[in-house]
Amino acid sequence: MKNYYFRKSLERVHLSLSGMKILNDITMRCILLSMFLLAFIYGKMILAQNSYQVKDEYLKIEAKANSPIYTTYTAAMQRSRLYGDKGYKMDYYSSCSPIRFEGDQAGSFFHLFKVNKVVIPSVAEFFKQPVVKASFPDMVVMEYQPWPNLHVEQVFLVYSSSLAVVEIQMTNKGSDSLLVEVYPVLELGNDSLHCQDYDAEHFSLIATHNESYKRLISNLYRNGKYPRNCRDIFGGFSAPYSYGSYSGNMAEFYNYMKTDFYAAHIHNDSLNMKTGVYSDFISLHYKYYLAPRQSVTLRYYRGWQDVNESPGEIFRQVSFLNTLSLQPFLDDNVQLFSRIPCISFPNPEDKMVYLSAFNLARGCMLPPEGKTSHNYYVFSRQPLWGWGHGHQVLHESLTMLAYVFLDPYSAMESQRVYIEQQDTSGLIAYRHGPRGKQDYPHKGMPTTSAPFFNWINLEVFKISRDMSFLKEAYRSGTRYVKWLYDNRDTDHDGTFEWGPYGLIENVRDWYNVIFQVSKERFLDIDKEDISDELECLDLSLMVLKELKCLSSMAALLKLHDEQTHWDSLALNLQHLINERFWDNETQFFYHVDKHTHKFRFMTRDLKRQEIIGFLPLWAGAVDSTRAAILVKHLTDTTRFWRKYGVPTLSALDDWYSADVDYCCKWNGPVWLLWDYMVFDGLRQYGYHSVARELADKMMLAVKTQLTKNHNFWESYSPDNEVLNSPPNYIWDAIMARVILECMP
Repeated sequence: MKNYYFRKSLERVHLSLSGMKILNDITMRCILLSMFLLAFIYGKMILAQNSYQVKDEYLKIEAKANSPIYTTYTAAMQRSRLYGDKGYKMDYYSSCSPIRFEGDQAGSFFHLFKVNKVVIPSVAEFFKQPVVKASFPDMVVMEYQPWPNLHVEQVFLVYSSSLAVVEIQMTNKGSDSLLVEVYPVLELGNDSLHCQDYDAEHFSLIATHNESYKRLISNLYRNGKYPRNCRDIFGGFSAPYSYGSYSGNMAEFYNYMKTDFYAAHIHNDSLNMKTGVYSDFISLHYKYYLAPRQSVTLRYYRGWQDVNESPGEIFRQVSFLNTLSLQPFLDDNVQLFSRIPCISFPNPEDKMVYLSAFNLARGCMLPPEGKTSHNYYVFSRQPLWGWGHGHQVLHESLTMLAYVFLDPYSAMESQRVYIEQQDTSGLIAYRHGPRGKQDYPHKGMPTTSAPFFNWINLEVFKISRDMSFLKEAYRSGTRYVKWLYDNRDTDHDGTFEWGPYGLIENVRDWYNVIFQVSKERFLDIDKEDISDELECLDLSLMVLKELKCLSSMAALLKLHDEQTHWDSLALNLQHLINERFWDNETQFFYHVDKHTHKFRFMTRDLKRQEIIGFLPLWAGAVDSTRAAILVKHLTDTTRFWRKYGVPTLSALDDWYSADVDYCCKWNGPVWLLWDYMVFDGLRQYGYHSVARELADKMMLAVKTQLTKNHNFWESYSPDNEVLNSPPNYIWDAIMARVILECMP
C-alpha cells in the first residue's frame, strides 16, 4: 500500500506542475531532484522482481555478437495492424554504439550508462558484452555488464504496433555502492524531430517527425493509411531525474554527459530541460544509488503513431503495463513455440538458425482486418517496403510449409485468405489480403501467381490433420486448376503458358535469360517480357504438381473417381513435359516456342540452363535415368554446385552474375525456396546425401548472413557474402523446413 500511495502522490505533484508554466529551469530541477530523493528514500523506482524465466530449456540460447540469430522484432499478431505498424531491428553487435533498436524511417532508441560519473558510450566499453538468452518474434531477453559488478538483465518487448518497451534490471553484485545513471535516447538525426513538450503526468517527452512513402525498392501503397506525420511519445514508467533535447551528434552528447571537474560552473548534473525545439535527439535521465546486492528496474518506452490519433491510446497501453510483469509475454512465446519439433542439434548455432526461421515467419503475421476475416502475412514488417507490404502471394505462402509446425491453425487461416477471396471463375489472383484480391489486369487478362496452392494446402494438412480445412482446400483447389486449364493453356496443346503480365506471375522477375529480351532490361514490360509467347516448363511442372496433390487430397477424402481423374490428367501432362521440353543433345529441360515447340523463339536460343531445369525432380516428372542425368548436371561445380547453394542460372552462362546488387534478380542469385524445391526433388528420388549437401550449402548462406548482420535476405549470392537485396524476407523461413527434413 505504501508504494501505491507514494505513486499517487507523485502523480498529484505532476498534475500540479503541468499547470505551472511560470516555473523556471532551476525551480523545475529542484522539484525533480526532491522527487528523486523521496523516491530513493522509499527505495521504489519500479524495484526489481525475480529474473525473467524461459520455462523451456530448449528455447534458451547463448547468443553473442557473432552468433547467427535474427534480431528483428514486431508486435504479437493479436496486438498488430497493417497501417501504423512499427517493428524494430536490434543491433547489439556493433561495438561502436550502444544496444540500439532501429525502426524504418523512425530513427533509433537506446540507453547510455554513466557509472560513478564515467560515461560508457558503446558496447565495446562494456565490462561484459551482451549475450542474448532468449529471442522470440516480439521480444528478446539479454544480459550484460556495462561496469564491473553491475549486472544488467534487459528485456525488449514490442508490445503493439505503436508501443515498444525496454526494461533493464540492474543489480550491484559487488561490495561497494554504485552511482548509476541511465540516459534513454531517441535519435532521429534530422531536423523534422520536433520536441514539443514534457508531459509530467505521464513522465514523457512528446515529439513529432515526418516519414516518407518513398522506399529504395518500391514505394508504399499511395492510398494506404501509412502515417507520414508521426508522433513520438518517449517516456518512462517513473519520473526522470531530468530530460532534454539536443542537436548535434552523439559524441557531443557524450561530452555533455561527462563531469567536468575543472569547469567554472556547476558540474553537469542534469540535462538541458528544453522542449519546443527541433532536435536531432531527445533524452531522459534517471539516477540510482545502488548499495551492494541491491537491484532496481527501469522501464521506458517508445510510442509511435499518426499525429491524427490520440496519444491517449498509447498512454492507456502504458498504464496497462505499468504494474504488469513482462513474464506473461515471455510465457506466451514459450507456449507458442512448444509445438515445434525439438531437434537435437550437433551445435547450438544450428538451433539458433532454426528458431530464427520461425521468428521470421511469425513476425510477418497480422490479424484479420479489412476484406479478410483470416490472419495473413506481409513479406516484411521491418523494414517496411512497398512491394513487400502488398499482402499474400502464393509463392511467398510456401513459407507455410515451415510455419505450420509453429502454428497449424494460423497457417490454415493464411491459406483461407485465398479461399475466401477466390474469384467466382476459380481465379486465385496475384495478391490477397485486407484490400481484397488484386489481379493486375494486363492485355485484358487477370494475373495469378505461381500455382503452388494445392501443394501448400496438402503439406499444411499433413501437420494440422484438420479434415474441414482439407475439404475447403480441395474444393477451392479444383476450381483453381480448372481456371489454369481454361486460361493458361490458351492454345489447348496440353502444356501451359504464363499470362501476359508474366513478369510478376512467373515469380522470376527481372534479369531472366529467357523471358527478358534485353540483358539490362531497358525496354518496357510488354517488349521485355515474352513469357506468354512460350510453352513454359516451370508452369507446366507446377500444374503437374498441383494435379498430383489434388489426387492425394481426393484419396484422403475417399473421392476415388475424382482421384482417378486427377491421375489421368497428371499422367498425360507428365508425358508431354518429357516429350516437349527435354533436349536429347544437351540432356536438359528448357522452354519451347508456343507455336513451333522448338528450342528457339524467333532468333533466340532457348537452351539456357536455369534452376527450373531441375524442377522435374520436385514434380516427380522423370524416370530414374533422367533423374540421374539431372543430378549430374546439378552437382557440376562449374555450373550449379556453388558454395552457397544452387544459383538460378548456370555459372557458365554469359548472363550469369553472382552479385546481389538489387532485388528480384534471376541471373545467378540463390533463392532459398527454389533451392528447397530442388532439395525436395532430390529426396524424392533417393539422393539423400546430395540433398544433405545442398541443405548444408543453404545453411551456410543463411548462417553467414545472420552472423554478420542478423538479417535474412530475399536472395543470396552463390559465391560471395556481400548482399544488397531486401532484408528479412518471409520466405526464408523455409530453412526451418529444410532443417526438419534433414533430421535422421
